[in-house]
Amino acid sequence: MTEVFKGSFTQQEPLPEEAVAAALDVLGHGRLHRYNLKPGEVGETALLEQEFAAYTGARYCLANASGGAAMSTALRALGVGPGDVVLSNAFTLAPVPGAIASVGARPVFVETTEALTIDLDDLASKVVTTGARCLLLSHMRGHICDMDRLMAICDAAGLPVVEDCAHTMGAAWNGVPSGRHGVMGCYSTQTYKHMNSGEGGFLVTDDPDLAARAVLLSGSYMLYERHLAAPGPEVFERHRYDVPNISSRMDNLRAAILRPQLRRLDAQCAAWNARYRALEDGLRDTPGLQIIERPAAEAYVGSSFQVLLPGWVPEAVQDVVARCKARGVELKWFGAAEPAAFTSRYAHWRYAAPGRLPQTDRVLAGLVDMRLPLTFSLDDCAQIARIIRAEVSGVWQSNAAAE
Repeated sequence: MTEVFKGSFTQQEPLPEEAVAAALDVLGHGRLHRYNLKPGEVGETALLEQEFAAYTGARYCLANASGGAAMSTALRALGVGPGDVVLSNAFTLAPVPGAIASVGARPVFVETTEALTIDLDDLASKVVTTGARCLLLSHMRGHICDMDRLMAICDAAGLPVVEDCAHTMGAAWNGVPSGRHGVMGCYSTQTYKHMNSGEGGFLVTDDPDLAARAVLLSGSYMLYERHLAAPGPEVFERHRYDVPNISSRMDNLRAAILRPQLRRLDAQCAAWNARYRALEDGLRDTPGLQIIERPAAEAYVGSSFQVLLPGWVPEAVQDVVARCKARGVELKWFGAAEPAAFTSRYAHWRYAAPGRLPQTDRVLAGLVDMRLPLTFSLDDCAQIARIIRAEVSGVWQSNAAAE
C-alpha cells in the first residue's frame, strides 16, 4: 500500500508551560509596554536582552518588533541611507532586500553556490565594482558560508557586515556563534523560527555607538537607562539628539514568552538536527537527487531541509512536488516562475531592479525546500524521506526512459 504522511508542515509545537505562565503574569498586571514599569521593576524585555546577549556572547542586545525591523535598524545605525548600495545574497527571503529598500538603499545581489551560500568569488568582485556601503549577509535556510574567508574579504575592503541569522539562531562557524562575525547580528522570533513569539527579533553587537544608535532608533523615548544590555549613558549622550525614533520595540508579553524558550534553545536545536539527519540518511544516494553536504566547521540547526534536483527540467520538478503533495509531503520549489508563499526569489523583487544571475538561476531551478517542525517524530522523518525518495526515483526513471 502506498504510504501517505498525515502530519502538518505548519504546526509548531506548543509553547512551554513556563512561557504560558509568564505570559499570563504579564497579562494579569497589564504592563505590556517595555517602559511601563513599577518603581524598581525590571521588565521582561530588558531581562530577555541581557539573557540573549549572554547566550550569544555579545556585549549589547536590543529586542525588536520583528527580524526585519532588526535588520533595518542595523542598517540605519550604520548610517546606510538613500542611494547606498548594499550587497546581499541572491538566495534569501523578501524581508532582507525589503530591509535594504526600507532605508532607501539599493540591493545588489551576489551569486549563490550549490551549497546554498553566498558565492565568495562573486562577492570579492562586487565589493570592488559596486562601491557597496555594507553587506547584509543572509544565512538563508541555515546554510553558513566560510565566514573566515568572507570576513577577510570584507575587512580588507573596510566593508561592514550585518548578519541575518533568522535561520541560524543557535548555530556557529568554527565555534563562533552565528551573528558574531560581523558588526551586528540580527535574529527573528517569528513563529517559524527557532523561538516563537509570533513576531519579534534581536540585534546584537559589541560596538557601543552602534548599540546606542539602535536603541534610540527603536524608540527609547530617552528611557535608555532601562536597558540592561546597552552601553552607558555617556555613549547615548553622543547620539540622543541626532537619531530619530522609528518605534520598533519588542513588548514585555513577547519577551515573557521567549525567556523560557531561550533556556531550552540548545535542546531544541539538537532535536532539529536529529530530524535533519534522519531525512538526510533516508535520502542519500537517491538517483537524481543531490544532498547539500555540510562543512565540518559549520554547527548548523536543521529546522528546514533542502535538496537539489540538478539539471532537471521544470516540468519534472513540478511533477515531483505534485506527487509528494498528493502523499502528504509539502515541498516548496524556488525555481517557479511566479512567487508562492515563502518562495519568492530575487527576480521577483522588481523594486530592486535586479540583473540576471545565471549561476543562482541554475541552482534555484532545482532547489526544493521543506519545513521541519519539531512536531515531527524521527519515524515521521523516515517516512517523509521514503516518500520523497520514491517519487524522485520514479520521475527520474521515467524521464530517463523517455530519453
